[in-house]
Amino acid sequence: MESYALLIAATLNAGTVLAIAALGLLINEKVGVVNLGAEGMMLCAAIAGFAAVVHTGSDLLGFLAGMGAGALLGAIFGVMVIYLGTNQYATGLALSLFGVGFSAFVGISYVQEKLPPRLQFEIPFLADIPLLGAAFFKQHPLVYGVIAFVMALIWFFYKTRTGLVLRSVGESPESAHALGYSVRRIRFLAVMVGGALCGLSGAYISVVYTPLWVEGMVAGKGWIALALTTFATWRPARILLGAYLFGGVTMLQFHLQGLGVQVPSQFLSALPYLATVVVLAMISRNPVWIRVNMPASLGKPFHPSS
Repeated sequence: MESYALLIAATLNAGTVLAIAALGLLINEKVGVVNLGAEGMMLCAAIAGFAAVVHTGSDLLGFLAGMGAGALLGAIFGVMVIYLGTNQYATGLALSLFGVGFSAFVGISYVQEKLPPRLQFEIPFLADIPLLGAAFFKQHPLVYGVIAFVMALIWFFYKTRTGLVLRSVGESPESAHALGYSVRRIRFLAVMVGGALCGLSGAYISVVYTPLWVEGMVAGKGWIALALTTFATWRPARILLGAYLFGGVTMLQFHLQGLGVQVPSQFLSALPYLATVVVLAMISRNPVWIRVNMPASLGKPFHPSS
């Protein structure tokens, strides 16, 4: 039973990585911008966060460095697609490729570096509950923070005027512009916030999830986070559930290996990506459902008439 508690704990940890990045991409897509550069942004943020902790010993500064790197790359992406009118998909792919190469170059001298001793977090009293304590109450604060953020994001999108304006930009930027809202500015800020969240996810990987730096360590999680937005039909709560689902599939490979199950390791490593393809294939069978939930201007450029 203890092994199952550890599996649940690992699932929550792995799901947090995906959830933070996917929520950032959700904010992008709610205003009509598709960012395919999440993988590269997360890698750059991972090395930025790791380097900051190596030099300062502060996890907080590491997270801030990661968010700053993500926000900066988001701003560059935003200028290109929102103000210069470049193709969103091509620019996102270029950003992802740039991030992969740039992070590998910058991170060469950090491959052998080690972080200060990691803190162990637990909630007093609750962490002592048999099985449940190990599964749910010995997590990093960001694991609980992402749950709170999802609830706050739901309230923001559907209960506040600002959230309504943001969603209206994604549904009909022409109407929002006619009402006097600066569509480009709103999109740009949303892209920066989304980039900061992708950056936080990348920093979480290198500082907490696997506290080390290895070239390409994000290992496709940016692409899975991108797929999660469609899987969740652009709903924050569903993104969180989907993140835990994919996190569980990722951790299952290690659990099965620990139990001695004779399955090729290559197949187990491919499980998260296989699950992504299967889920997207199932969802794509109902294009009407996607069209109803998808922001109407997603991926479409906006050029103000005046």
